[in-house]
Parts: sequence; structure tokens; C-alpha cells
Amino acid sequence: MARVSAIIIFLNEERFLAEAIASVRAQTFDDWELILVDDGSTDASPSIAHAVAAQDPRIRVVTHPGGENRGMSASRNRGLAEARGDYVAFLDGDDVWLPQKLAEQVAILDAEPRCGMLYGRTMLWHSWNPEAADRDGFLDLGVEPGRSYDPPVLYRLLLRNRAQAPTTNNAILRRSLADQVGGFEDEFRTLFEDQVFYVKTHLAAPCFVDDRVWAWYRQHPRSSTSQVHPLRELAALARFHRWVGGYLRAHYPGRRDLWLSLLAARVDCRLRQARAMAGFALGRG
Repeated sequence: MARVSAIIIFLNEERFLAEAIASVRAQTFDDWELILVDDGSTDASPSIAHAVAAQDPRIRVVTHPGGENRGMSASRNRGLAEARGDYVAFLDGDDVWLPQKLAEQVAILDAEPRCGMLYGRTMLWHSWNPEAADRDGFLDLGVEPGRSYDPPVLYRLLLRNRAQAPTTNNAILRRSLADQVGGFEDEFRTLFEDQVFYVKTHLAAPCFVDDRVWAWYRQHPRSSTSQVHPLRELAALARFHRWVGGYLRAHYPGRRDLWLSLLAARVDCRLRQARAMAGFALGRG
């Protein structure tokens, strides 16, 4: 049984999928399995996935029943259901890992048995496109690196968007933690599907934060965040906050501190919505 279950979800990623898979196969740590989850692709990406799986017994391809498209959360959960490793690490079909990612991350979590999860820096990768070669960058990590944080420190930062949240392509977690929190929430098909999951993990277990770069997050017009109108994004953020409220009522009803953090985030969101609506009205006028 492999120590790490790598999970790549993909939907019509024929342009980039082979590169994402190659970045897993190039890991200096080789005790892994790779689960490729096809979320109802209609292009050549399933053929690419099956061709690579036929060459490497560590790789297998799974789909939803009937080949349906069920969204990012359901696809990650499909991968989790197949996972056999002690650790789980995710990668989207258009991003890449750096070769030392798994070796360094497994070493940290092995040395930090209290921590359920680990994440580091993610490069916003524009330079895959030569026309944007000078635009690569990073978000502010927001916390002191090289140490663990007990709940609910990172929960508060995530809600207020005051720091780089974990990205699914740079985080690794114990499969037992993913099972404990119930995986991803299928109702979140795209926007905020990762933040919903990390709210649950940040409340459930300590998390180690590092400043090493382990993943490159490809920036391109087809990415889910690039296609979202600001007002739609703010509506999705408000929906995320409503979900967090329901989760707190169900699991942490007496934690006033958690509710105060959510209230502050809601106020921020409403102020942003008001500014966006005012800007939209002025633009039309």
C-alpha cells in the first residue's frame, strides 16, 4: 500500500493534463499511488489519462457513475473513496507539483504527529505563457512559517481572507483527517469548494505552515477563478459564509469566538458587495 494517495481531478484538460501527471511521476518520493478522477470530460483528456495508467501500475482512472459531471468537490470525494495511502495530496489537472513536494511534506508530517495537515507557498504561475513571463508571483503567507497552528487560528485568517489560504495543489493531509471531517461538500461544485473543506480541517486539527514552494498554480482564462464576475464571486462568498454558519450550529454551537470571526467576515463581505454595486452603478451611468 502506498504511503501517499495523489488525486488529480480533471474536466476537459487535454492541453495540460499530461504535464500535471508527469509532475507526480517526477517526484523524488516514489511511494505513491495516483488516482485520476474524470469529471465528465468530453475532450481527449480521458484518453490521455488511460494511456498513462496503462504504462504505470501505480496510476488508475475513475469516473462518476454514468460518466457524469458532478463538480470539483464530488470529484475529490470520488478520489478519497479510492485512496489507500496514509496521506492524501490533491492536484488539479492544469497545475503542477515541484519534484521535492512529497518527500519534503511527508518528512514534515512524520516529524509532526500532532498535525493533521500541512501547506506551503504556491506560485501564481503566469510564465507558462511566454507572453506573461514576468508576472509570476505569490500571495502573502500571512503567518510565521516553519511551525504549527492550533485551531482556530487559521480558521480566522481563512474567513477574513487576510493571508494565503491553503490551495489544494500545495496541501497534504492525513487521510484520517479527511475522513474525520467528512471530505468535501458536494454542494460546492466550484467556487469556495476548497475553503469549505479547510474550514473543517482548520477547526479539527493543528496545521503546519511552511514557506517552501511546492506547487505552481497555472493562471489562464479557463481557470474557474478567472471566469467569475466580481459580483458573482461575492454572492458565492456570502453563500460560503451561510454554510459556515450552518456548520458551526451543527458542530460548534457554543463557540462564541468562532461565531464572532464569522460575523466579522460577513461584515467585510457586505461592505465589498456595497462597493461593488456602487461601482457597477457608476460604470453603467
